[in-house]
Amino acid sequence: MNNTTRRDFLKFGAALPLAMHSLNLRAATKTKSPPRRIMFICNSLGFYKPYFFPKARGDLSSSPYLKDIGAKDKLTVFENLYHPGMETSNHDSEKSFLTGVPKPEAPNFVNSISLDQVLAQEMGGETRFPFLPLSIYDRGWGCSWNNRGVAIPPLHDETQIFNKLFGEEDLTAKRTQIENDQHVVTCLYRDMEQMKRHGGDTSKIDSYRNVIAELENQLEHEAFWLKTEKPAVPNTLSEDSEFAFSAKIKNMLELSKLAFQTDSTRVITFSMDWIYGAIKVPGATGGWHTLSHHGGKQDLLESLSRIEIDIIKHLNQFLTDLDNIKEGDGTLLDHTTVVIGSNFGDASNHTCNNLPTIVAGGGYRHQIHTVPQQPMPLCNLWLELLHKHNIDVGNFGSSDRSAKLLSV
Repeated sequence: MNNTTRRDFLKFGAALPLAMHSLNLRAATKTKSPPRRIMFICNSLGFYKPYFFPKARGDLSSSPYLKDIGAKDKLTVFENLYHPGMETSNHDSEKSFLTGVPKPEAPNFVNSISLDQVLAQEMGGETRFPFLPLSIYDRGWGCSWNNRGVAIPPLHDETQIFNKLFGEEDLTAKRTQIENDQHVVTCLYRDMEQMKRHGGDTSKIDSYRNVIAELENQLEHEAFWLKTEKPAVPNTLSEDSEFAFSAKIKNMLELSKLAFQTDSTRVITFSMDWIYGAIKVPGATGGWHTLSHHGGKQDLLESLSRIEIDIIKHLNQFLTDLDNIKEGDGTLLDHTTVVIGSNFGDASNHTCNNLPTIVAGGGYRHQIHTVPQQPMPLCNLWLELLHKHNIDVGNFGSSDRSAKLLSV
């Protein structure tokens, strides 16, 4: 194997999550009680606050966007949450949505592990895919970041994702790929030993060691699941070419539902990253990003709200679908925590305070609408979610304490 190929593989390995090192292959023993699952959805341009947040405390009917949302008794809308240290971050703040690391716009910015990857270490080992990172389009990064702060490239092509989850696999080709990858690991071992003999940089040697361990666990995981057939699932994806953006959101949520329903994964992120150019949804056509900079102009807000209403419609359908799937003594939604949020509180002014946040499902005793008395770091909620999933850590990101906003 030539050096270029090995360097490329090493670069890919550097983007693998720490979750791989803690995988345990217990899938042969089915969990008797329904497993817990979690999904994080980041709408990178947020929602127009006067239309999103309820005008009357605790009354979702007073929210133009949320008045018709289903499963009202199984969700909580949170106000007064913010990400510290994002005052000048603009769109770069999306990089810190699930990490809370401040100043992502800085030239020396280094991210940390994202919340989903911490959860994947605990929850991902029993499924074919320890986690699924999804996004709208191919820009190379989304919500998920590994333990070295390296972006985990998300999946964006609906057909490819469906085939990855449920399509037939060329087992011979897969075995050949695993063998080739094992050879790459052998080469990496050789390179690491050469660096040791020649007094190479200790940090670089440690990096090799970590990447090799992660790759070995990934290959073990892939070899194990090679022996297990994928679920047989009909392709229900939309092919609506007229409203391609709307269909994309719908399809990504449909894929997420199917992935959870078949227990193909238990951790998903979905980055609704804004795209350049015009998009079309029922009732509006325009540049999503341009419209988000509405400056309070009513004609722009009218078009923007059509886009955001369309997004809410699909999110509502997703939650309703999960709640209509019976599982154990409850529903799929009861066993799945769905977090809907944004890095922006106000995309028009690029502010990161009063972030629109919904937590749905998960079996919590939801409060419908909660507003902390003082502004609270969003990472306090992230820390609480870790604790609720039996992950004992003292802090996460910019947290200063557990939010204690969710009760079971």
